[in-house]
Amino acid sequence: MTAQIQRYDLGAGAVLVAPDGSILQVLHPRTGRTVLLDESDPQDRRFHDESRRWGKGFCVIDTGATPIGLRWDQPDRVDSVERGWVQRQAWPDEGLALRIDRRFGDHWTETYTLSNTGAAPLRIGSVGVSTPWRDVYHSSADSLAGAVHAHVWPGGADAYAWAEPMDGGGPGLGLVLTAGELWAYSVESRDIVTSSNVRGHLYLHPTDVLRSPDAFGGQPKITIEPGAELTWSWRLGWYDDLAALHADRDPILVTDQLLAETGESIMITSGPDSVPLTPVGPARLDAGSVTSEVPGEVELRAERDGRTARVNLFFHRPLRQIVEQRIAFIAARQLARERPGAGAAAFVPYDRRDGLTTLPTAWGDWNDVRERVAMPILLQQARLRGWGDPALIDELLAGHAAFVEQRVVDPEGNVADDSRLPGRTRLYNFPWYARFFAAQHALYGDRQDLDLAATIIERYYALGGERFLAFWLGGIIRDLAAALETAGDHERAEGLRRLLVGHGRYFVGVATELPGHEVNYEQSMVAPLLDLLGHAHRIDPAAVPAAEVALRLPWLTAFAGDQPDARLRHIPIRHWDGYWFGAERHWGDVFPHYWSVLSAEVFLGLPDGVVPSARQAELRAQGAAILRANLINFADDGWATCAFVYPSCVNGNPTHHADPLANDQDWALVAALDHPEVFPH
Repeated sequence: MTAQIQRYDLGAGAVLVAPDGSILQVLHPRTGRTVLLDESDPQDRRFHDESRRWGKGFCVIDTGATPIGLRWDQPDRVDSVERGWVQRQAWPDEGLALRIDRRFGDHWTETYTLSNTGAAPLRIGSVGVSTPWRDVYHSSADSLAGAVHAHVWPGGADAYAWAEPMDGGGPGLGLVLTAGELWAYSVESRDIVTSSNVRGHLYLHPTDVLRSPDAFGGQPKITIEPGAELTWSWRLGWYDDLAALHADRDPILVTDQLLAETGESIMITSGPDSVPLTPVGPARLDAGSVTSEVPGEVELRAERDGRTARVNLFFHRPLRQIVEQRIAFIAARQLARERPGAGAAAFVPYDRRDGLTTLPTAWGDWNDVRERVAMPILLQQARLRGWGDPALIDELLAGHAAFVEQRVVDPEGNVADDSRLPGRTRLYNFPWYARFFAAQHALYGDRQDLDLAATIIERYYALGGERFLAFWLGGIIRDLAAALETAGDHERAEGLRRLLVGHGRYFVGVATELPGHEVNYEQSMVAPLLDLLGHAHRIDPAAVPAAEVALRLPWLTAFAGDQPDARLRHIPIRHWDGYWFGAERHWGDVFPHYWSVLSAEVFLGLPDGVVPSARQAELRAQGAAILRANLINFADDGWATCAFVYPSCVNGNPTHHADPLANDQDWALVAALDHPEVFPH
């Protein structure tokens, strides 16, 4: 069989095609690695085989009763044609036939045609085509050398995908829809075995209406009449960057802005000969300007030549309103008041389905420590600004500080991973609790709180923190050292700065061999890395030169695309948090996930001289957009979701909705409050 594998040029790269006409590999011009999952790689092979090769897929016929599901794999017939193959498969009993036409050259083109060969109309409940991008985290070195981030936009006629190498270097592989419409994407092969280090198989859908009818603004109902066809086509090619891909598209709808405060306007440009449609919801459309007085998402569609495209906008309340609504909800609903003693002041997750808080469990991501400390830190930041009810906040913070001192942080600076398990620590927790006590000192002036904050950071390093990438560490040490200076403890402040510089020097030395954390490689390793290096560079530019920061910056920017959806644009890919933090335990892409604010922190705080000034301005604008986009997860009643699972389905389960658990998302509001240049108070 190997001898029959065909190799076709794809620009400067190549495509390897199996004897059945399916795609085996797409070889990158620069790295020589495949941008698709690789059946010959033992780690990929655990979950990827020939049944999910590029172009294989399924169709579900909606009968009104039991649906009929059909998969295409081994074609009935494969014909070699000039520069490609044509595959044919038929299901005579169901009255359906499929033709796939593939051609290669400077571009790779594919056309899929479903034909109704029967005597009755066929209602199509779902059609999905496998696009198995090698979006995996086997290790940081493997990811940076030979994996891609797949940025997908199922925007109807404007659909496209962008597979960008994880090191941020070009070229990337772009897919542009040229005929038909794509209205959804779904994820398969995600489970506890593939876990957090595999994105899964992405399927592109002309419709997924039977499984997830409301996803992406509503899925189209498609009926193929006898003798008629459903056709869609796309082309793929190498592009130096995302801008080059967009220059090779002709979108129906274009917007540079997706986010605005209620009452403000967003300008939308529709291409020539397009017919704009009325926006969904309470928004108003006037000469290309969209305005809404009501917070929420607004979908806008437009039509050209019988094909429809969409964009998704978001209008949000003023930040102060969102924060005060959220604080009131936390105070009313997210305290463990039923507990005896100091434990009653713990903050815990809340399930909207039944109105109950979570009880202690072995599941660490629902406990009363870890990321839940975002809630008291949010209260502190609001109190510092005079937002909310000061007496109520003071009472809550006093109670919580007592709980933390009794159950979470010991005098030596150890931070428990769970208030019930004081002997078990987790390095991620240390800087967060240092920030908590530093803010307690800023609010109430107790020097012991400041000293305890410093002790926690020193203990973090004593436990091996120099080889770990904790979140926001650079900014926390910067502010803590400044507070110690103000208090007259110059020696301790300088000691913390030395620890930070040594930390940065260590990670300059490891290059691409980043140590695995709770995930082998992820955005929330790269963003803390750059945050660390940026702060260390400011203290000692010789130890951490600007060039080392600049070298790693593309690793972070590659995590995000610029799709015209407020949930997606500039938002880094994260695809496991719904399982670990949510109540419904869905795997699959979470957009936006609140830890995307770590990227915003880097972009907004990038030291001068790392990149040219024009690029720095672009990154700052992206950082502001990330902060604004994360407000989408906060409801007007103060409830919030820890995870909006974005695909239409994950493993066949309908998603594209918010998980009911309010858990750890308040870090997004903490980050917003840290940046008055984005949200003037």
